[in-house]
Amino acid sequence: MKYQYKLAAALVFAAVAGVSSAQGLTRAQVKAQLQEAIQNGDMLAPGDAGLTERQLYPSEYPPQAAAAPGKTRAEVQAELQTAIRNGDMLAPGDSGLTLAQEDPAEYPAPPVVVGKTRAQVRAETAMAIRDGDIIAPGDAGLTFAQEDPRQYAAQRAIDAETMQAQQQPVQGPDTAQLGAAPEPGVAQ
Repeated sequence: MKYQYKLAAALVFAAVAGVSSAQGLTRAQVKAQLQEAIQNGDMLAPGDAGLTERQLYPSEYPPQAAAAPGKTRAEVQAELQTAIRNGDMLAPGDSGLTLAQEDPAEYPAPPVVVGKTRAQVRAETAMAIRDGDIIAPGDAGLTFAQEDPRQYAAQRAIDAETMQAQQQPVQGPDTAQLGAAPEPGVAQ
């Protein structure tokens, strides 16, 4: 029994030493970590169970520190009530559906997320075709622009300038001083 324990400790020590050399730990630090693992019962117990000594013999080791505080009982109950009200609870059975998915008329509809308009999607698709951003046929997974960058370079530059111009606010004579108070004594 002692032989197995020593062998397990040596193997763990060797593994920790191998990992620690990549992490820059000294031999003394590794030994300290090993000793701490032995004292805390974090070493694997002999056998095929894959349990630590602490798991097999909890009375022989000091109690572990409590986990970080979680949610309060009131918070959990509030979340539960919200889930019940919205139909987010799993329906009985093996379907894996929520109550709202099984009977949508009984629960409020989920909020609709506004997407792009058809015109926006068509404009983006046309620009992707012009710029060569469509995946070319074949197994390489490259776009047309990646396969032949010279063919699409000019159009990409034009589109980049257009996008940059659209993002910058237009500054005309009426909007140049918009919001700025005139300085006293300065003629405009």
